[in-house]
Amino acid sequence: MLGGLQPRQLLTQLLNFALVLSTAFMLWKGLSVATDSPSPIVVVLSGSMEPAFQRGDLLFLWNRGQDTQVGEIVVYNVKGKDIPIVHRVVRRYGGGNEPLQLLTKGDNNLADDTELYARGQDYLTRSTDIIGSVIGYVPFVGYVTILLCEHPWLKTVLLGLMGVMVVLQRE
Repeated sequence: MLGGLQPRQLLTQLLNFALVLSTAFMLWKGLSVATDSPSPIVVVLSGSMEPAFQRGDLLFLWNRGQDTQVGEIVVYNVKGKDIPIVHRVVRRYGGGNEPLQLLTKGDNNLADDTELYARGQDYLTRSTDIIGSVIGYVPFVGYVTILLCEHPWLKTVLLGLMGVMVVLQRE
C-alpha cells in the first residue's frame, strides 16, 4: 500500500495532513479569541433544553457581553467536571459594582440547576463560570460528536480512514 510511494511523496502527504490539522487548530483558536470563549462551538448532549434545542444541535457561543439577562441561554462548566451544560437563565443577582450571579434551569427540567453546581455553590458567577451565550445553532449537525463519544472505537476507525486517504491521495 505505502510501498508504491516514493519517500518524498510520502513526506509531502504527511505534511499536507499536518497542514490540515494545524489549520483547523488555528481556526478554532481564532474563533476562541473573536468570541472570547474557550469553546465557541458546543454540541447539545442531552434533552434538558427541549423543545428549544434537541440533542445533537450545534450551538455557536458569544462571550463578549457580560450583562446576561433572564431568559438568555448560556453554556457553563461545573467546577471539577468537563461537560458543558446548556441552560436558560431564570434569575440574576448583583451586577454593576457587584459580580453578576446567575441561576439557571433546563427548559425540560422540573427544578433549577443548584443540584448540578459544585458543592456549596448556589449560583453561577458570570465572569468565571459561563463559557458563553448562545447566538445561533444548526440542528443535529453535532450528532457525529455524540456518536464518537458514545462509541470510542469509531474515532480510531475514522482517524485511520482519514490518514489512509491522505497518504494515498495522488496530486
